[in-house]
Amino acid sequence: MSTASAGAPAEGAPAISFSRADWLDPRAVALREAMEAEMDALYADVVAAMPPAMLETTAGVLDVHPESFVATVLGLDGDRAVAHAALRPYGDELEVKRVFVAPSHRGRGISRALMLALEPIARAQGVRSLILQTGTLQTASLGLYRAVGYQEIPPFGRYAELPMSVCFRKHL
Repeated sequence: MSTASAGAPAEGAPAISFSRADWLDPRAVALREAMEAEMDALYADVVAAMPPAMLETTAGVLDVHPESFVATVLGLDGDRAVAHAALRPYGDELEVKRVFVAPSHRGRGISRALMLALEPIARAQGVRSLILQTGTLQTASLGLYRAVGYQEIPPFGRYAELPMSVCFRKHL
């Protein structure tokens, strides 16, 4: 994968490059764990307010299975992984999963460049559109997806079971 840069780095700071990695790469795992902790805190009140029956119904909706991913991309600041996104098949599309930029690197255009770096991977696999799911409380994510050309669609698959789901599609 080419080493596209994101945003204008601070004077003397290295540009962000993007590289494919294995789903189980320890750097990817660490970024996903940081994302999970952030999302758990963000949605804690929502989850606490859900009736037990809804919690039971929606259990596992957001689970992922490593063998289902066709690509994992890391954003690298030198050798330090600071961003993550992955792709998995969903019908004849690819679903974008686990988009995350470390808090220390936000506001530099990395997430936009990361989203755009996924497109050539999808095209190389003959995929004509990307889809994704996010939540209503992730306002920065909602803005990002719209800014890079995704259009809101009805929740797909099991995401329809989650009251906070917002889904998007981008035709390539």
